[in-house]
Amino acid sequence: MPHQQTIEASTNGRGTTEITAEVARIVRASHIETGLVNVFVLHTSCSVILTENADPTVRRDLETLALRWAPDGDSAYRHDSEGDDDMAAHGRNILAGSSITVPVSNGDLKLGTWQGIYLWEHRTFSHRRRIVVTVIG
Repeated sequence: MPHQQTIEASTNGRGTTEITAEVARIVRASHIETGLVNVFVLHTSCSVILTENADPTVRRDLETLALRWAPDGDSAYRHDSEGDDDMAAHGRNILAGSSITVPVSNGDLKLGTWQGIYLWEHRTFSHRRRIVVTVIG
């Protein structure tokens, strides 16, 4: 039987918030031994990513890359109703993605040694974000 739960995460503006432990807790509570977990964010100005969890400079460098991919306040943007970071945040969401899928093995996340699951906030101000975690197997 699939298991689904919605979690909330608070952000401090642009940057990453690790949610690996919360997703792992939901996987264990599902009692599914082998399968997949999908982590999907219910917003269009943040992303869910799987990335390095050992060296925080990796995540800081992702911000540097994102500034190049989708700069704030570009004069070519038409959508700016919520500020200079509005369209840039939507573009970053498209590039980084709204969901990830991770294998479940022996009732737990099957992650690599240095992998972690993160909510990546693309807006400059803090937000409360909702994330749907679905475990199937």
